[in-house]
Amino acid sequence: MENESRKNQLWAFIITGFFVLVSVATYAYNEFYIYLSAYLWFGFIYGMCLQYGRFCFASAFRDLFAVGVPRMVVGIMIATILFSFVSAFVSVTGMSTFHAAPTGLHATVAGLIFGIGMVFAGGCASGSLYKTGEGNGVALTVILSISVTQAIFVDIGGWFNKLVPESWHQSALAKKLPESINAGDGWVDQYLAGYVWDRPVVKFSKMMGWSDTSVPGAFVGDFLVGVVLPATVLLLLVYLIWARKSYLNKLKKQGVGTASFKEELSGYWGMITASKRTALAGLFLGIACGLQMFVIEGLRIKFGIKNAGALLSKMGSDFGLSVKGTVFDPGYWYVTTQEAQWVGWVFNKLGWDNMDNIYFGLNNGIPNPALNPADWMSLALIGGAAVMALLHNEFKFKKPTLELATWALIGGALMGIGSRLGLGCNVGAFFVRVAMGDTSGWLFGIGMIGGAFIGVRFFNWWTERKMAKEMASFNF
Repeated sequence: MENESRKNQLWAFIITGFFVLVSVATYAYNEFYIYLSAYLWFGFIYGMCLQYGRFCFASAFRDLFAVGVPRMVVGIMIATILFSFVSAFVSVTGMSTFHAAPTGLHATVAGLIFGIGMVFAGGCASGSLYKTGEGNGVALTVILSISVTQAIFVDIGGWFNKLVPESWHQSALAKKLPESINAGDGWVDQYLAGYVWDRPVVKFSKMMGWSDTSVPGAFVGDFLVGVVLPATVLLLLVYLIWARKSYLNKLKKQGVGTASFKEELSGYWGMITASKRTALAGLFLGIACGLQMFVIEGLRIKFGIKNAGALLSKMGSDFGLSVKGTVFDPGYWYVTTQEAQWVGWVFNKLGWDNMDNIYFGLNNGIPNPALNPADWMSLALIGGAAVMALLHNEFKFKKPTLELATWALIGGALMGIGSRLGLGCNVGAFFVRVAMGDTSGWLFGIGMIGGAFIGVRFFNWWTERKMAKEMASFNF
């Protein structure tokens, strides 16, 4: 056991050393690579935090709905509040890289599809990345399914165009997009340009009449009203519905008949502080998410760019840039888009003309994965998770069974579709947007919670049905 522990530690140092070598060598070759390295090291931190705290949105809601354990939901809310607090400081300095998303019913529908998918798959988008770093083959299958589904889904047309309302079609054409972008021929293009882009962008700060870069707007509107109060209410509901019963039973064993208000507060606080490991991971995760925006914006100012596309052009790599000369460069933690770009790049190299749609051709591009900043972040996230798992002797290659692989493919496909309809996953469409006071984040979250509930209920039914069949095969 001791030899295995030393071997794991050695591998942890090798992985970390590899990332250090990549950062140093690439910077020595061209100082512009520091921009990609910034994404790399924040991704590395995210991977370590996620693995240490076992952060997974699918596990959070599955544990809550299936067995009434609120630990992970509490951890997610703690991380969201801390991220929002740090982000408020960043917003006031004018260094925020965040862009709010259109608000509408589509966000809730997308969240519902994504929520069902993450329960089916056994992991959300970010959770599947860190579990891949633990050697989990099912998680890797989920990531591949999400990525391939997105790359195909954003470019579908043909028969699917019959499902497009005429109002979407006309509104998309009215946007007069560049000639290379055929917005009237793709289902997702018409959905985006003809419907989503027409929805309002609503932040809590602006609802209250403040700029989101002002102190009242950032701290009172987006942080206090947009995050702290809703999160407090959500955690209160979790306490009343799931955690309170076990707490009251504990009080009864101590001879307390009726819980006072003070004791109820103690129970509520006890639920929040029940898992120090998850809370600590949430603390570092929230702080890192806020700091990444500050660092990336600082580097943009240093290099005189607004998007990494300009940086890649300066580095002599202009393949895969969008018609605007840009690539996906969020400036903060994001998950699913860069994985879709991997597959989109491969498809393009194989002869698929996929640069005529909005997703790849107008907004995100399909740059070489080796020079894509967001790609570096995801790969480093897997590496950071692997390092933390190795240090805690939790790394183990796990080959997926056929049944688990099937559910991973189905769940991943649903998450891929939900991500594109909602313009992000559990991280980009929920965690980041909620933390930044974007109302669309809560709408996606409501749908995601509902989808997780449906997914859990389905699996309960499926398991009971499967067990009944197995029992029926026995001849008593």
